[in-house]
Amino acid sequence: MLTQLIFLATAALYVAASTLLFVFGANLIRFAVLVWRKGPVRRDTVETVSENDLPLVTVQLPIFNELYVSQRVIEAACALDYPAHLLQIQVLDDSDDETKVLVAQVVEHARQRGINIVHLHRTDRKGYKAGALADGLRTATGEFVAIFDADFVPPADFLRRTVPHFAKSDIAFVQARWGHLNRNFSWLTRLQALAIDGHFLVEQSGRGLRGYWFNFNGTCGIWRTSAIADAGGWTADTLTEDLDLSYRAHLKGWRGHYLADLIVPGELPAHVNGFRRQQHRWARGSMECAVRLLPQVWRSNASRATKFQASVHLLSYGIHLLLLLLTLLYPLVVLASARFPGFSTLFGFGYLFALTSFAPGIFFVAGQRQAGRSWLRELGRIGVVTVFGSGLMVNTARAALQIFTRPNPEFERTAKFGIEAETGGAASWTEKRYQKTIDSIVFVEFALAAYSALSAVLAFQQRNWGIFIYAVIFGLGLFAVTVTTALHAWAVHRHADRRRVVVASEQATWQVPVPSAK
Repeated sequence: MLTQLIFLATAALYVAASTLLFVFGANLIRFAVLVWRKGPVRRDTVETVSENDLPLVTVQLPIFNELYVSQRVIEAACALDYPAHLLQIQVLDDSDDETKVLVAQVVEHARQRGINIVHLHRTDRKGYKAGALADGLRTATGEFVAIFDADFVPPADFLRRTVPHFAKSDIAFVQARWGHLNRNFSWLTRLQALAIDGHFLVEQSGRGLRGYWFNFNGTCGIWRTSAIADAGGWTADTLTEDLDLSYRAHLKGWRGHYLADLIVPGELPAHVNGFRRQQHRWARGSMECAVRLLPQVWRSNASRATKFQASVHLLSYGIHLLLLLLTLLYPLVVLASARFPGFSTLFGFGYLFALTSFAPGIFFVAGQRQAGRSWLRELGRIGVVTVFGSGLMVNTARAALQIFTRPNPEFERTAKFGIEAETGGAASWTEKRYQKTIDSIVFVEFALAAYSALSAVLAFQQRNWGIFIYAVIFGLGLFAVTVTTALHAWAVHRHADRRRVVVASEQATWQVPVPSAK
């Protein structure tokens, strides 16, 4: 009797997880079909604003310990093609290392050239990035505020191509597409580029086309200052202050406008530890926003379709949680099917999952096609990024768990190393500072990879080919993430002596005593 109850509970969870995955997958396919029909990205046409009607714009550059990329973004901001008397640049610097000295010098050189730029340095980091942006707004003079993270390089025409879209009075923000300075630097950056292209060229584009709510992505966008205030301003209540503010603005009746044809290139994380911490922050922040905002979304006057899409959007990292649940259930599903043949029909319902298991691939294919790249040439990498992405399920589960176990986490920025080359070796970044020690979660991931291997063996013995395939895929993803993390940690360890020399030289150059790098 107890065994039957366990298997019944297993069946219920399995069918529920498979159904939810079907919903997420079908939605991805829907957006892929939508943008595919629209065709590749073309130049957005909008009437230009005459010189006499151009508004005041403030450019904010939030920075924290970005020694290798700060000068690059400041110089790009100073090169923006916009009337000097209508442009204010704020460098919002929370750094506690040599970055603050470098930034001060770069800003001073720009000021000597007649550029309206100010260096605002905080020492307490209260509110982290959200706090820095809010502090900057107190002295901002712009009717609009453009924001660029330190690892991005805005094109000179950014403001002239975004400002005209605010002719519609209900537009709160305009979001540009992320490009990639170092797409081909390594296989890891290639995979990230594929995933980001999919997000911006399929999901963001699809939501924009249908008028659904979408979010400002934290950088490479411009806000109407009054919309920020009306939505309640920047807050550090979640780890994704950009998503939080975007939805609060939508709830107030504001809209966003997405420009798929305006590309702002940025640097992709070269270190897998940086990548996984970035994913952890985005996953936790998204789920925090879901908890805080979904009740308000469903009480709002938005259409049911908009409410549904907002729910799918905010809960998108739940896909990893569902994959983790299925991974844990697979042995029980196989045993139940073998012992109780009557369950086979019930478990067969789980093959709904199989119908949308191609959704990520279709999603990424559509993204590459929209970008004007040969998606046929990218098919191999698309398969790899799908498998590798499943290996982040434990990382996402930890993010969800920490909402309850660590209510006030520190905002961890993703370290960047000033990489712009399309190719390069490990030494180009492992010899620099801002390295993180190996993430201990790899032991859990390795154990789950072994568990998946046992599930695959069991499924093979019982001729349960569906579970066999998925157990192999998930096991390979977990194993790939584990091995990559270990290899990168070893590369960082091997260059520790050289890194100490480099850091000592940097400290001497900037004459600011800071702790030695790990």
